[in-house]
Amino acid sequence: MFGVVTYGIIRIQLTNQIDRRLETAVSGILNATSIDPQGQLLVLRLPPPSMESNVYIQIWTVDGKLVEASSQVDQLSEPLDPLGLSDLEPVFRDISVNGVRLRVLNVPFGIGKRRVGILQIASSLAIVDETLQDLISILLIAIVLSMVLVAVFSWFSIGNALRPLSNITEAALNINRADDLSRRIPYNGPQDEVGSLVQAFNLTLGRLEDLFTSQQRFLADVSHELRTPLTVIKGNVDLLRRMKTIDDESLISIDQEAGRLTRLVGDLLLLAKAETGELPLELGPVSLDTLLLEVYQEMRVLAKEQVKLKLSEIDQVQVIADRDRLKQVLLNLVGNAVQYTPKEGNVILGLCKIGEQAQITVRDNGPGIPAEDLPHIFERFYRAEKSRTRSRSTGFGLGLSIANWIVEHHGGKIEVESQKDKGTLFILWLPLDLLDSKNNP
Repeated sequence: MFGVVTYGIIRIQLTNQIDRRLETAVSGILNATSIDPQGQLLVLRLPPPSMESNVYIQIWTVDGKLVEASSQVDQLSEPLDPLGLSDLEPVFRDISVNGVRLRVLNVPFGIGKRRVGILQIASSLAIVDETLQDLISILLIAIVLSMVLVAVFSWFSIGNALRPLSNITEAALNINRADDLSRRIPYNGPQDEVGSLVQAFNLTLGRLEDLFTSQQRFLADVSHELRTPLTVIKGNVDLLRRMKTIDDESLISIDQEAGRLTRLVGDLLLLAKAETGELPLELGPVSLDTLLLEVYQEMRVLAKEQVKLKLSEIDQVQVIADRDRLKQVLLNLVGNAVQYTPKEGNVILGLCKIGEQAQITVRDNGPGIPAEDLPHIFERFYRAEKSRTRSRSTGFGLGLSIANWIVEHHGGKIEVESQKDKGTLFILWLPLDLLDSKNNP
């Protein structure tokens, strides 16, 4: 495109130069030409030789008679441009005379509107043609050289641009061969598209490593949790087989461990349904004060006389929620508080309305949760066993994970505050606008 545009511009410029020279010569010739009273053309003089060296001139009458011609074409009896004899306006044409290309300007002239004669003045286009031919050669050479240079530059630049992608591919293959998700792709280049790709790939590897580690820990925890009750059941069955009699204590132990297995499998299925979106919430009006009192009555039976279960302030609060799932959350939180609170300790429940949210609190004065354990208590199978004594009635570390999922899918959240040897406070927040959105869709 550059070559075509360049060729066109230079051709136009050269042609315009010839046209201007012809127009200048026409002015001098017309000034030296006159018409007598009888309408005959009188040419006083033609341009001097310095002007006509590359200019060819013919003056014709309207009836086709040659009146005057320059010395270069005085032997030529034919018009330079036969079509120009009938032109009524000045016209430029490119013609060929005896193999020579000429640029011809036809200028009619006369008296008033009466046309008396035609002036044909021409200039050779040889210099223009030679110049354009040389230009084509130069442009072709320049195009070939530029294509070679562009090809070489593109080869190097594209190679440099794709080299990090080759490194990414090699690193990914090495990670795949070594099964090592802890490895990352090294990159020290600019933060361009390739840098963003490497960063995204490394972030993906980090997520995959976390998920893989979590899966391994999950499988190990499940195996451990299953091994304990199965070992107890198998041991009691072997004991019964050797004794060849029914032992009530062994049967009670088998029943307890079977119950533990049932609860574990149930919690795992519930959590799996929750994560896959197959655990729908049946929303409806729920009076939180009534629900909390119901949980209080049930948990008093569990606490017996060992732990004092108390109620603080309870406001009348209603939300749109899944009543059974919220009760499951409260039973889990209160059950944990009762379980980990020492004898004669206190567990205090509270309910109030703060702004556009309902707040439920479960406070105990147990051993508390260490600060390093607090960020992990909602993870599967995580238990802060350093501070809480594990017993046979201890859960599997799934209850808080399930509770957190339920609360989050109600648009709320669970907060935890704990100090070592001073107790733990769980704060459950639920939005009141769930009720408004239900009544005013």
